[in-house]
Amino acid sequence: MRAIKGDASILLLALIVILLVLGIILSIHTFRSNPVEDALSANRVINVLFVIEENKMPLSTYVLMYYPATKRAAIFDIPGDIGLLIARINRVDRIDRVYDPSRVGSYENEIESLLGIDISFNIVITKESLVSIVDILEGVEIFIPSPVSYMDENKIILFPSGMTVLDGDKASLYATYSLPHESTEMEVFRRQHFFLGLLNRQIQMNEMLNNPSTSKMYSSFFRTSMNQRTLMLLFNEFTHINTDRTNIQSVGGNLREVSGQLLTIPHWEGNLIKEIVRQTLGTLTREIEDHLLERALTVEVLNGTAITGLAGRTAEMLRSFGYDVISIANADRNNYDSTYIVNRTGDESMVESFADVIRCRNIRREAVPQSEDDPISANIEYKADITLFIGRDFNGRYVTGN
Repeated sequence: MRAIKGDASILLLALIVILLVLGIILSIHTFRSNPVEDALSANRVINVLFVIEENKMPLSTYVLMYYPATKRAAIFDIPGDIGLLIARINRVDRIDRVYDPSRVGSYENEIESLLGIDISFNIVITKESLVSIVDILEGVEIFIPSPVSYMDENKIILFPSGMTVLDGDKASLYATYSLPHESTEMEVFRRQHFFLGLLNRQIQMNEMLNNPSTSKMYSSFFRTSMNQRTLMLLFNEFTHINTDRTNIQSVGGNLREVSGQLLTIPHWEGNLIKEIVRQTLGTLTREIEDHLLERALTVEVLNGTAITGLAGRTAEMLRSFGYDVISIANADRNNYDSTYIVNRTGDESMVESFADVIRCRNIRREAVPQSEDDPISANIEYKADITLFIGRDFNGRYVTGN
């Protein structure tokens, strides 16, 4: 009996030792592993949620999508008035209604559901911390198209026109102010422009930011679940982003009054923005000729039906996908039965991606004179890379007669 008890004690002791060793190994692995390094090694798109916060509410919200293999990025602006069915409160309300500065996860989950993606990391910048961030970066360079001059008993806002370097206080004001006479579109554009400027300045100052003492101070001004090493590794990876080629797309929709407030209800029950995101991710991850990345594909939309305004509505939808619609007009007649696309790019995959947006399989190729010295200028005589002829089989969103 004593021998059996002795054997059981030895087995128990051995089990305890094994569990301790496994715990130590797991702790070492957890300490050494880095979620950014894991994402890079897995060769997947890194999605980062940025929130610029004022008075504990999101003033601007952006999702930056970055694919390490191609070094390409895209940014989506999430307006706070986007209307969704919020499961937690069981009603349609503003997406920023669920925001809690101490638990950003709920807000992040709603944005994941809206865009149809998984967000890898979140970073919150308060209006107050923005001052310190910009001062460490030694200012942010911004182009201001026209001078801003506003004064009342509560505030004074003065910005000269032209290229201007904003210090921390000025940058914080520029990124957050609202004026009664400024249109919503201009306010959104200004804040997007500032975010790109901030990202670009961080890229320019990256070497300085990697100084150990500066890195520790700089990272302390961001509220995030990432530790200092992970955050700075992420910022290091962002130095590959070409901000001149990175556009910010806004999530749009139709304005509707719901329970006494105006909400932006996403187009097509939210399916449109998910398709835009899917195509954007496809562009980020696909190998494309360099000269095609210099600019967005240009598009001409011709209405071959008797439906008034169809070309304009289609152009608006295509612009939300990032296409540069440069011409809208009626076709030579208004009784086209079938929708078709004229491809002048010479790149099949790019045009097929465009065709997928409206589910059009009728693609016609038009020969383009080629120049060995400059393949882009050879196409200058054409109005657009792509011409879309809308026929009766187009329902405003999809081609139904393929």
